[in-house]
Amino acid sequence: MKRYEGLFILNTAGREEGVKDALDKISSEITAAGGKVETVQKMDRKSFARVADKKHTAGFYANVIFTGTPATVTQLRTKLALNGEVFRAFFTHSPEPKPAK
Repeated sequence: MKRYEGLFILNTAGREEGVKDALDKISSEITAAGGKVETVQKMDRKSFARVADKKHTAGFYANVIFTGTPATVTQLRTKLALNGEVFRAFFTHSPEPKPAK
């Protein structure tokens, strides 16, 4: 199993209450795909530097670190593309944390 870091831009459309529910859904999707969530880090709402369309000018950013297989990431990309609350999702390999001395 590899360690991945997923950066999610959530389309909350001005409602901050929906962020926790969206992150719970993302975590359950990761678990359903065979992954294991390590940490979920909520970030702030940020305006986009370049606006793709006028409906989406900002998004709520969240970072999720999880372990899984490459097939897990492929399945997540497919499922999250259909989720209206997830505006963008980026996945990268995450290095193992170094133990403290």
